Amino acid sequence: MDKNIKVGMADYKVASGEEVLITLGLGSCVGVIIYDSSKKIAGMAHIMLPSSLEIKNNSNKMKFADTCIDLMMDELLKLKVSKTSLKAKIAGGAQMFSVSLNTESLNIGKRNVIAVKEKLKSLNIPIIAEDVLGNHGRTIKFDCNNQQLNIKSIGKGEHII
Repeated sequence: MDKNIKVGMADYKVASGEEVLITLGLGSCVGVIIYDSSKKIAGMAHIMLPSSLEIKNNSNKMKFADTCIDLMMDELLKLKVSKTSLKAKIAGGAQMFSVSLNTESLNIGKRNVIAVKEKLKSLNIPIIAEDVLGNHGRTIKFDCNNQQLNIKSIGKGEHII
């Protein structure tokens, strides 16, 4: 059995025990991991956009911070995680392209990070560690067994949070 579970763009997956959640190519997108360390259960989401309320074509609820995190939480709660012991780690939210216009609305990475943080705060889930913003892409792997988030970036190397 493959212990690696890939999470695609605008998607989330839940895993446990010896399984490892992986998402590739986080640029302006944000990877959100919510986990219960005592039960070794975790969910990972690959968030593309901050809010489903800002987009007309919002049928894929897994694209957005405000809706994807809720969907993932529903699945985690069905697995009997302890809501009070949930923690989060986040990575991504880079500004991948130089923008000549001086406007924050074009910095999707920063807006994604803010939306994810606001959503987690509203759910009373503390962010234990983060590697966000900057101008470099990331690939992340979360080990459900030891709760380590491995972050690999081209030109920046690899580290664990």
